[in-house]
Amino acid sequence: MRRLATTLVVALALAVPAAPATAAGGLTAVFTRTGTTGGFVVTNPTAAAVSGWSIKFDLPPGVTASDPRHATLTQTGTRVTLTPAFYISTLQPGRTTDPYSPAFTLSQAVDPTSCTVNGANCDGSGPPPPPPAPTTADFTLTGTTGKFVVNNNTDTALTDWSITFTLPAGVTASNAQHGTISQTGGTVTLTPVHYNRTVAARRSTEPYSPSFTLSRAAEPVTCRVNDANCDGTPDVPPSPPGALHSPVRTTRTVSLAWTASTPGSLPVAGYEVYRDSSPVATVTGTSATVTDLAPNTAYAFTVKARDGKGLLSAASNTVDVTTNNPADDTQPPSAPANPRAAAKDAGSVTLAWDASTDNRGVANYDVLQGTTVRATVTGTSARIDGLRPSTPYTFTVRARDLYDNLSAPSAPVTASTSDLVDGHARVGYFVQWGIYGRQYFVKNLDTSGTAARLTHLNYAFGNIDPVNLTCLHGVTKGTSANPQDPNQGDGAGDAEADYSRPFGAAQSVDGVGDTGWEPLRGNYNQLRKLKAKHPHLKVLISLGGWTYSKYFSDVAATDAARKKFVKSCLDVYLRGNLPTYNAAGGPGTAAGIFDGIDLDWEWPGAEGHPGNHVSPADKRNNTLLIEEFRRQLDALGAETGKRYQLTAFTPADPAKIEAGWELAQVAKSLDVFNVQGYDFHGAGSDNSWEPDRTGHQGNLYADADDPYPFHFSVENAVNAYTSAGVNPRQITVGLAFYGRGWQGVKAGGANGEWQAAGGAAPGQFAEEAGTRGYANLLASVPGCAVHHDEAAVATSCFTGDGGQWWTFDDAWAIQRKTAWLRQRGLLGVMIWEMSGDTAGGTLVNAVDAGLR
Repeated sequence: MRRLATTLVVALALAVPAAPATAAGGLTAVFTRTGTTGGFVVTNPTAAAVSGWSIKFDLPPGVTASDPRHATLTQTGTRVTLTPAFYISTLQPGRTTDPYSPAFTLSQAVDPTSCTVNGANCDGSGPPPPPPAPTTADFTLTGTTGKFVVNNNTDTALTDWSITFTLPAGVTASNAQHGTISQTGGTVTLTPVHYNRTVAARRSTEPYSPSFTLSRAAEPVTCRVNDANCDGTPDVPPSPPGALHSPVRTTRTVSLAWTASTPGSLPVAGYEVYRDSSPVATVTGTSATVTDLAPNTAYAFTVKARDGKGLLSAASNTVDVTTNNPADDTQPPSAPANPRAAAKDAGSVTLAWDASTDNRGVANYDVLQGTTVRATVTGTSARIDGLRPSTPYTFTVRARDLYDNLSAPSAPVTASTSDLVDGHARVGYFVQWGIYGRQYFVKNLDTSGTAARLTHLNYAFGNIDPVNLTCLHGVTKGTSANPQDPNQGDGAGDAEADYSRPFGAAQSVDGVGDTGWEPLRGNYNQLRKLKAKHPHLKVLISLGGWTYSKYFSDVAATDAARKKFVKSCLDVYLRGNLPTYNAAGGPGTAAGIFDGIDLDWEWPGAEGHPGNHVSPADKRNNTLLIEEFRRQLDALGAETGKRYQLTAFTPADPAKIEAGWELAQVAKSLDVFNVQGYDFHGAGSDNSWEPDRTGHQGNLYADADDPYPFHFSVENAVNAYTSAGVNPRQITVGLAFYGRGWQGVKAGGANGEWQAAGGAAPGQFAEEAGTRGYANLLASVPGCAVHHDEAAVATSCFTGDGGQWWTFDDAWAIQRKTAWLRQRGLLGVMIWEMSGDTAGGTLVNAVDAGLR
């Protein structure tokens, strides 16, 4: 595939004629007609080559032009545009287009009028055309096939271009050639493939210009190539805001309102408010309140609209306002009455109250949480954002009159946010590397019925750049084979699996294979397809894990480091700005795939993978890092109108909780604590853990026969969180879709429980001794008799004296655990990891049945 790409790039370079160093005007176009066949001979009388020209002319009403030769043709009403084929699009000095002059057929024998070539009159009269824009994208329509020819009119190569255009209501674009296409509503994004992603200086994309099929013949309504208009015309700013006025003023504030601006080249992104020609506020709506003014003072206000590129409109009309004199009124308004909760979701509540009365008039209301003002509004309702799910909040409301007299506070009102999900959460991990030895693809989540049953899918794992201390992406580098290597995960990642590897039709969620040229391939593209098929499913990127947690302590150590790290993670995963890797990735290519961040720091302030950086300050810094994630996620959500979720994988070990987790404080920022409900005991792939004795890895209750000093259990782990004040509806319990096993186990106890052993049993993979996925365990350990420990609620199997003993979750254990967590009012379950289940989803079906 890569060799083919090189060949095509060379072909493109050879096929497209070189353009001159400087494009010039001065062309002439002479029309001739024989019957209903007409054509133009274009001549370049200048001393320099001219590139990227086109002819435009008018025909009488009802007359059409069709069947172009040596050109493409579009007609809108009476106006016709004739664009030359690529082999005559550059005209050398002193040359004409003959014998390849553009021609066409007319429906009636008539001559064109109002003819221009390159913006100048066809006969050469009139002013020369303006210089071409740096980049243009010329659209042509043939039937229902649309095509864009991108022209690079500069002396340097154009890279990473894309075209965004809007179509009339109901029109869709599909079946892209020489590009990939995506559409949201009426907005379409056209992205080049590998071989036309770079357009050389003074060249165009011909003959490999991207084309596509429209559901019906239609012209784009708006069109931009990169950050400019497709036709090269300058951006038009929004119209000035209209009817600026001041509906309310107090002694220290002035409220302003205006009518919305009309968009220019780009939609209106916001409004700038000016006081005496100085900017004082930026808002997205059509009203604003200017504060911190002096009493009894005259001010002049104007407003300008701003588009997405920062282009400002002309100023609105000026409104002159004098703030009120506080001596004119000292009587406060009445307290707002009947405060109440009017609506809620997982991240906000809406409050309402009855209006206050005042002798001179009420100006606005403050909504307070404690002593903090959360909102100031002019009406009698307010939405409070930035809250966490499943949490009660108490507010009061105070009225302010026109002279800044404040009322007494209203009666307090307590409003609770909604749970993160209706019913119970089912959080499953999908491992990046599952597509290799496990042969477990995103498609398997669909065909097994798993995706329909999950509420969340966590993609594991993202790494930390050891040098820049940012979210690491865009590399394919494996870990070392030695699990005790302190540098095992440094610089490791798999961009090939993430977004570069093409999947065939048999491995694709929608049955459509990758061509290998798409800017987004691999697991990420399949996740995008999975979400399209299962729109309820939230996908989060999980950062860290056992091997990739080495540098968490460093990125959390200072305010500057936290801000830098979090910003980089949101940029890569949520804004989707993937580094270019193997002709995949690029700005915005992964936007919309991930719905939030899952933090998997193993472990703050405590032992983890050999070589992990650990500091006594980790506990506090972990809280600050989580708060920084919440702050930046909420700020991004304010831009996009979407609430992003923040979850964490958290320990069952009380020592690790004490060392690294301020649970009550962290609960103010996290949506979900995915509490480890497994790995209580195990031998480990290198026999470095507990090779000499068997033990339950995920028992629900403490086992009285447990010989270890601390008796791990799911119940003990959950109690540590709830006793610290974590809301049960923020907690999921971890389930193991895999087993941990020992070999050389002596008979005794209850079917091999807590007995002497000779190390880790052979694993599903050579490098993972002591571990097998549930389905593999059932198929590969013959004669392993299953035992259910009713007291501890734990499942194990034993092959007999001197044989293997395995501990795992099965449908029986899942039924008992889900019944218990429902009784405790917990949010749901978390699953590590989905490839361990059977092809038919035996375990996830048990989860689904237990949580209904």
